[in-house]
Amino acid sequence: MKTVDYLIIGGGIIGITMALALKRRHPASSVCVIDKEARLGMHGSGRNSGVIHSGFYYSANSLKARFTRDGNRALKEFIRERKLLLNECGKLVIAKDESELPVLDELLQRGSVNGVELYKISAEEAREIEPRVKTYRNALWSPSTATADPVIVLEAFRQEAEDRGIELLMGEAFEQCDGNRVWSTSEVFDAGYVVNAAGLYADRIAHAFGFGKQYMIFPFKGLYLKSTEPAGSFRTNIYPVPDLRNPFLGVHVTVTVDGHHKIGPTAIPAFWREQYKGFGNFAWHELFQIMIQGSQLMVHSDFDFRRLAYEELRKYQRSHLVALSQPLATGLKPETFTQWGPSGIRAQLLNLKTKSLEMDFVYEGDGRSFHILNSVSPGWTCSIPFSEYLVDQMEAAPRA
Repeated sequence: MKTVDYLIIGGGIIGITMALALKRRHPASSVCVIDKEARLGMHGSGRNSGVIHSGFYYSANSLKARFTRDGNRALKEFIRERKLLLNECGKLVIAKDESELPVLDELLQRGSVNGVELYKISAEEAREIEPRVKTYRNALWSPSTATADPVIVLEAFRQEAEDRGIELLMGEAFEQCDGNRVWSTSEVFDAGYVVNAAGLYADRIAHAFGFGKQYMIFPFKGLYLKSTEPAGSFRTNIYPVPDLRNPFLGVHVTVTVDGHHKIGPTAIPAFWREQYKGFGNFAWHELFQIMIQGSQLMVHSDFDFRRLAYEELRKYQRSHLVALSQPLATGLKPETFTQWGPSGIRAQLLNLKTKSLEMDFVYEGDGRSFHILNSVSPGWTCSIPFSEYLVDQMEAAPRA
């Protein structure tokens, strides 16, 4: 049996940054991170778009608004200090027609309340920033948005964790628990405190500890099409006006850290949690559970799941995804988008009582365990200050 002060389940960006936050506060304590994979970054933290968001999408009373602005600064500082690649390319948000201009104004107001540097500019000014952009009358310019390589950044966090004496055990999947005694693939842990940062499986682990009973992870598959145009073909990210009723930002042009670009993503309901490619990692019980919940959402949901599923499934057709991107910029042609990039799965939290997708970060816990149930985008951007906040909440929880 292995005795540790803090056991963290999940070695993604939230798990690693929480481990670092705990070690900074309690340097004499033993902190151990377990992850079921052979290396870090196999799931959400290594498969995200690499965009470092600035924080103007989120309503002012949300945790996402609170931590995206500060997270943007902290993550970029972390990257610069380690001389990792960072593309400070910014972002344009465009309007397709008159009906979308009020949403630009709403985003501008949110940015102002959230303390984010954001400018309303004319179409002519937008074209000075990005000559290929299309917009109706106005656009928003976010100069602090950037892109980086999430796998390289996560590796830098892993190295810092090891340098600070945090133990990382790979290939150790959570199996069961009895109080704070945790069984993994080949170890048994007697943990003073357990932190569940397991992403796609955070709900299941929370349920084992008696938390999160009203929630389940409902996975959405994200795919991008990579362009064959040369690096530098776009200067900045271009996003559409989003539908503020759901947590997805629509099909956009993303400039990668090396200057190339891609379009997407999809938000296709996945049939099992790790449905990255073909029938890999197929799980009957997950398929059964998702089909049951999906059929219920078809009948009743607060975000029109039927329409969302239909529209997203159409994006599997390459020509359709390209067509959706074409209102954003000139010269986006199907013949330049011939290759799909690696898929990602969004570990989106579904509230089973309200049949709604949780828009903000969600966590539950007590004086013995803590469970991060929803930390999807912009979780990567928010990770450093959000993890400090989560540790504050852990330490404020009443001890049994």
